[in-house]
Amino acid sequence: MRYLICVKQTPDTAELPKVKPDEAASGNLSIQLVVNPWDEHALEAGIQMMETFGGAASAITVGGSGAVETLRSALAMGCKDATLVANTDADAWGVATLLAAAIQKMGDVTVAITGQMTVDGNSGALPVALGRKLGWPVISGVAKVLAASADSVTVERVVGQARHTVQVAAPVVLSVIKEIGEPRYPTFINIRKAARVEIPTWSAADLGVAAPAPVVQMTNWRKPPARDAHVQLFGGAPSEAAAALIDALLAEKVL
Repeated sequence: MRYLICVKQTPDTAELPKVKPDEAASGNLSIQLVVNPWDEHALEAGIQMMETFGGAASAITVGGSGAVETLRSALAMGCKDATLVANTDADAWGVATLLAAAIQKMGDVTVAITGQMTVDGNSGALPVALGRKLGWPVISGVAKVLAASADSVTVERVVGQARHTVQVAAPVVLSVIKEIGEPRYPTFINIRKAARVEIPTWSAADLGVAAPAPVVQMTNWRKPPARDAHVQLFGGAPSEAAAALIDALLAEKVL
């Protein structure tokens, strides 16, 4: 069994305000890039599955040459191997197209694992798009993997305030949430080993596909405008304070 963790290199959230519009549009960012924080939980999930149920955890990313550092982080955490698919233009649907072709080329992937979303796009579209391209079922909101074999996977997923136990036939795409587990810290020895690994790079031509032209293009990243902090206290008897609060909410058109 192979658990393939799909990761992405994204801007450090602390660095997002420094991104210039032309950098966001071109994808050539001059800020610090890291493993997408949500994908760190996906890495933890895949490595846990390898340790618990056997098989191998692998990592894959779609990106430019610099994204290889994201894969080295995955190797340092415990993945057995990693693959870079070279492309810097694809949106979520294009990435899903390339990942699906890579999975088909590998031929032995039982479970594809993604994070809930990315900190730059925030769409959460990739797992659904990937499942659609592969024709595999997709389970979202996965908080725990209870069992995994070559034939089926059983997970616990969060739906609102409830938890559902779901068994699904493999192969399958899992989208995990942070409750899956705190990402482990790589050891110094594993970091050194990962730095020496030759990571293969596949092009779209190697995969026999062409990524579709992006329909979504990022033009800028920015923080929302700061809100004016306004605190108002209502005194008097409880009934008077409640009436004053209702009047204030009506005036602000909240009610």
